[in-house]
Amino acid sequence: MLDQWRRGRAERRIQAGDGHALRRFRRWQLFGRSLLSLRLPLDDGREREYTIDVRHWGEREDGEIWAHLYVDGVHHARSRTPAAFPVPGGHIEVATSDFGIKRCHYVTTDDAERRLTPDARSAEGRRARLHRRRPTLSRWIGCVSVLLLVIGIGLNLLQVLEPISLIPPVHEVVGTFTSPVRLPLWLNLALGVGAALASVERALRLRYSWLLDGVGN
Repeated sequence: MLDQWRRGRAERRIQAGDGHALRRFRRWQLFGRSLLSLRLPLDDGREREYTIDVRHWGEREDGEIWAHLYVDGVHHARSRTPAAFPVPGGHIEVATSDFGIKRCHYVTTDDAERRLTPDARSAEGRRARLHRRRPTLSRWIGCVSVLLLVIGIGLNLLQVLEPISLIPPVHEVVGTFTSPVRLPLWLNLALGVGAALASVERALRLRYSWLLDGVGN
């Protein structure tokens, strides 16, 4: 019921497209644009291609992040994210985070899900190609990303607990908490940069966890 309510709310944000042609992906758009596609069969046996185009640095007109839907290369609709575009047999759901795409899935009427395929020239496409060609290296990179995020969450928690314990009502119940970890500024900054890069890497794989990736959003 909640998913249906969210989907209905997202559908009300949809605006009709203007019919312009989809522009091909350029190298300089590597980290500023996501382009993902899906082919769906029609009743007459033909296939139609549905493409989602997202510019992560915002649109020129308003600075907002919009998801654009193209059908066979023609602009069909657009919506602010999170978006849910009705397509044959279901919806294409699009959501973004501060680090990129966190969801771009085709969800059928019976709630089966299929992730859209990224353009081979995009950052997501290049990351997918690395996983196909070097699966062991890809898994190691993924493990390091998770480790950096877990370390970042743990250190943030330790630093937050200390000032919270100084609040009088809390102090009366639990006493004063002193963090056992004191890191130099340079190491704090390095771990922060590492956690941000880890979140970007996970976004390139369309991996999102509210616990790991939601902390920075």
